[in-house]
Amino acid sequence: KKKHSYTNVHEAVKAGDVEQLASMIKGGADVNEVDVVHKFTPLHCAALSGSLECLHWLLWHGADTTRVTFRGWTAAHIAAIRGQDACMQALLINGANAEAQDDHGCTPSHLAAAHGRSYTLQTILRSGADVNVSDRNDWKPVHYAAFHGRLGCLQLLVRWGACIDDVDNNGNLPAHLAAVEGHLHCFKFLVGKTANVTHTLKARNDHGETPRDLAERFYKDNILQYIDGVEKEGEHPEAQEVLAFPAHEAAFKGDLLVLRRLVRSDVISINERDDKGSTLMHKAAEQGHIRCLQWLIEMGADCDITNDAGETPKDVAKRCGHLAAVGLLIRRTGDSNSSDEELDANNIRFFERHGVEGSTDSKEDLTLDKAEKRNARIRAYYKIQELQQLLEIAYSNYRQLGGITEEERKMKREERKAEKAVRELEAQLEYERVRREKLESQLDDYRAEISHLRK
Repeated sequence: KKKHSYTNVHEAVKAGDVEQLASMIKGGADVNEVDVVHKFTPLHCAALSGSLECLHWLLWHGADTTRVTFRGWTAAHIAAIRGQDACMQALLINGANAEAQDDHGCTPSHLAAAHGRSYTLQTILRSGADVNVSDRNDWKPVHYAAFHGRLGCLQLLVRWGACIDDVDNNGNLPAHLAAVEGHLHCFKFLVGKTANVTHTLKARNDHGETPRDLAERFYKDNILQYIDGVEKEGEHPEAQEVLAFPAHEAAFKGDLLVLRRLVRSDVISINERDDKGSTLMHKAAEQGHIRCLQWLIEMGADCDITNDAGETPKDVAKRCGHLAAVGLLIRRTGDSNSSDEELDANNIRFFERHGVEGSTDSKEDLTLDKAEKRNARIRAYYKIQELQQLLEIAYSNYRQLGGITEEERKMKREERKAEKAVRELEAQLEYERVRREKLESQLDDYRAEISHLRK
């Protein structure tokens, strides 16, 4: 193997060359050597570049986890910014302070939330870090997530007990900050999680401004339209829209337009994980959405991330029998020598063993005779009946818990419209009755006057 020549330890770490790193340290280089420009130690460089092997070696040989850069960042801050999950775990296991503050009072939790690193944020919270820790402006991680539009981090923080009613030193709720920047998904989520919708929409900061006032001042029409809709309908926003991981839902449905909009607007990062560790690639691969997969790959999505079940997107596509998706991901990862059973569109036994009747990506994946087609239709019919029964049970449970279905909501709207029309007609009828009585009274007066004149 050809050995590279590096001018300093930092370059060896950035290249992930642990052998040269060890050689240079043994040759007299300092394990905590600081570069002149950024005041980075080798440990900072390892966290920045994700050189896990170098990072482990440095920690084992006494690297100082408390050293800071010119901004006051420790290696843990750098790992949080870059979303280096494995590096963060290694740092925390080796005694790094998860609540170390930089020059602005920001902890790794604040920076992970600001940069949309939800999985790294979860690693930090699992180490025991305070989910409601404040920086010098009394911003909690939930404020950073709301201000930067990081919906995945926002949801994670709320699940871990973040208080969305906490204000910063200007009296701003997280909802105020989401309104200022026009992050509609985050604003909807925050409003939906509050016990009192009116309280959040009418809350005023120290300058006397509500979220509506801020949205008007900064021309955030999407926020204004949403607030108008909530106030007009008078319904709890949670009943209007399911907000859990919208980009993952778009990838699962194959909705490339919504997926592009959410990723490009930084509502969610390209490698964002949901509560089961699945990325957008996993969701698209599960349904065999080739166009979504191709676009995600072009945008630099990582094809090798595993979910909580230990599956890569390729594994998910293979499990679900999506041949074209598997082929695309194999070409991307170069994993053509997988020890798993190779998919063959002409091999009907594969689909029988794996419980699928054919790939959604090929029209000629199975050759079925009339009897097999009839049996398949019968199975599909019984499956539809089974799913309809389950859906009825789910609707029943939902109603018992106080939920309102879309159909019931429409019926209530129609009832309200009908009641309003009845009230208007009753008012019109009363007006006509009074008018008729008045006219009859005038007529009596005229008759009495005519009778008097005749005398």
